[in-house]
Amino acid sequence: MVTMNQIRVFLLALLLVASPFVRVARAQSSSDAEVSETVDESSDLGIVGEDVQDFGDETFNPAPGIDTVSVFPKNSARVVTAGEDTDLLVGVKNDGDSSVNVIAIKASVHLPFDHKMLVQNLTTMTFNNASIPASAQATFPYIFAVSKYLQPGTFDLVGTIIYEIDQHPYQNTFYNGTIEVVEAGGFVSVESVFLVTLGIALLVLLVLWVHGQIQNLSKKTKRAPKVEVGTKTTDASMDEWLQGTAYTQSLSSKSKKKK
Repeated sequence: MVTMNQIRVFLLALLLVASPFVRVARAQSSSDAEVSETVDESSDLGIVGEDVQDFGDETFNPAPGIDTVSVFPKNSARVVTAGEDTDLLVGVKNDGDSSVNVIAIKASVHLPFDHKMLVQNLTTMTFNNASIPASAQATFPYIFAVSKYLQPGTFDLVGTIIYEIDQHPYQNTFYNGTIEVVEAGGFVSVESVFLVTLGIALLVLLVLWVHGQIQNLSKKTKRAPKVEVGTKTTDASMDEWLQGTAYTQSLSSKSKKKK
């Protein structure tokens, strides 16, 4: 049976995919950033600033009646390019009796097999006057970038939104799952390097084979003339050296007798 909590999460996810009822200006922008849309005329949502209480690494419990959900727009595979900005939408639904004052959104990257192994603390985006009245909902953008030196692979991303209700701090974990980190142009670069290396190797092998064939042909060609020239030269020298000796005289006398 479908529970009320499941219906709430479904409606909140639908809110993120469609146009949100309340949109908040992008965090860490200039102090004159304008409010995108308000729940009513008296509320002033989404003005971003730096004058925010620093909670450090302190953690808080979630408040009852506050539901959160997150979506990677146009990135269902949750692929994060190292060194480049990645967009994440955080939806908050306030089913409580008091207004929610959103303070900040932060995230961190951990090793997938052990969350105690922190890889990187990501950007903390802070908000001023980002209040959500009771029975209202709002969407907040979160932009982060992992280090460009981070080795490609699978990591765990933990995203947290910090807020106040009646001046008491709370926090919700809106995302706790895996992301796939890739280097900028990683696939193209690896493929190009592989193809270039393979091409160079084949070219070197071809040049060595052709060079070896040319050397073999050159050796065969040079050996034949040397034998013929050497024989002729030797015969001529021997005839010239034996002229006038007893050997040549005996040869001439034999030839006369035959006649």
